[in-house]
Amino acid sequence: MPGRFLGSEEYDEQAHKLYSDGDYDGALQVLKEGLSLYPNAIDLNIGLGYARLAREEYAWARRAFERASALDDSNKDALVGLGETLLRFGERQEALALFERVAVAGYDHDTELMLTMGRALYREALYSECRDIFAQASAARPDSADAAASLGYALHQLGDQIGSGRQIRRALRLDPDLHEARIYLAHLLYDRGDWEGALREYECVPLRDHWDALAVWRLIELKRALWHIEEGDSRLSPWTERLTHIENLPDSIDHLFAEIHSVVHGVERVGSRPDPSQLELFTSPHSLTEQDIKIVRLSDGARLRGSWLEIVQQMREQAGFLHEPLIGFMRRIAERWLEQKGVEIPFYDPEAFLKSAADAGFVQIEFEE
Repeated sequence: MPGRFLGSEEYDEQAHKLYSDGDYDGALQVLKEGLSLYPNAIDLNIGLGYARLAREEYAWARRAFERASALDDSNKDALVGLGETLLRFGERQEALALFERVAVAGYDHDTELMLTMGRALYREALYSECRDIFAQASAARPDSADAAASLGYALHQLGDQIGSGRQIRRALRLDPDLHEARIYLAHLLYDRGDWEGALREYECVPLRDHWDALAVWRLIELKRALWHIEEGDSRLSPWTERLTHIENLPDSIDHLFAEIHSVVHGVERVGSRPDPSQLELFTSPHSLTEQDIKIVRLSDGARLRGSWLEIVQQMREQAGFLHEPLIGFMRRIAERWLEQKGVEIPFYDPEAFLKSAADAGFVQIEFEE
């Protein structure tokens, strides 16, 4: 007896599970199959848009969200997805108009929806706009730790250190296990010179939940300074081992090298993407040799020195985006340059990123003698 066809809701559920597991290829195939049977299913079109967006296929994502919006011009998920996609094309006013429609339509209690809009704006450095979205979400859902923390991040980017700290602390009172927010707070305290406070917050995150190499490095240095102990002290061993573990994840490194190699040589596998959380671990076997030291002069005249990776890290720090994943920072800057000059800059590899930026005239590269 032939198997029955799945309903559109069942296709949507299967695709959603695959998407949540990070299997964007699988989700895309399920959605295509479902849409071949139910071409007017709004949820499937929206799912297709988000799968395309996750694969950075922005033109296809836009088409899927536009179709979903045409089927139902009031569907909040379609409007938000289309707005997020328009931001990728630099169509900020159009995206803001769509987000505004959702924000005033009474969906402020849909925390995930509001956070999606706010985070999309944050990625584009539209900090005033994302602050307003996060503030609206936080006011509607005062019990949401994620909303409070996100508001804190936006306030920090706007220079409101007091307000930022207040919101992040509120988030941690709501959810003491929100480790990302706690590490962010620790970084704020560290940058402010409150060493004891920073160390206290770093230590509140369990060892196994530390994935920020900078946080672990700072924790070790603070312990050495405040406890007056020497490097190599046994009390630091768990942390030095953790730092080594973070910086030397063999499987992730090998995977990243393969992905970067495939992108650079134009043979990228369908659906494959480097893990953004691991890009900071990318180092060349020769990155520490003297002949690989470069000097990059930015448009404002600032001169940065180091390996390709270190220079991009310095660029991020000078721009005030220390807590943004490096690949996210390069992507955002590349998209800004595309909007300014219409030049596409690759953002998966620090070396390709800087060399292409130099070719386009955004920076100047000097190789140290």
